[in-house]
Amino acid sequence: MSDENTATYPYTLEIQPPKAPGSPYQWAIRRKGKLIQRSDRNHPTEAKARENGLAQIELLLSGAGDR
Repeated sequence: MSDENTATYPYTLEIQPPKAPGSPYQWAIRRKGKLIQRSDRNHPTEAKARENGLAQIELLLSGAGDR
């Protein structure tokens, strides 16, 4: 397991490459293989998509949104 996966356990972040040249990147968060959340915005670079996805995982890990 990579350091990133250890830090985000039990969530994994998948960066989805553009479908066509010049298209935006997207991300998806999974827990035990099940889709939990997808990006709602387009990201111009893989780094921006990763940064945004990791920020969303931090919110999930902190319990934000739990009721």
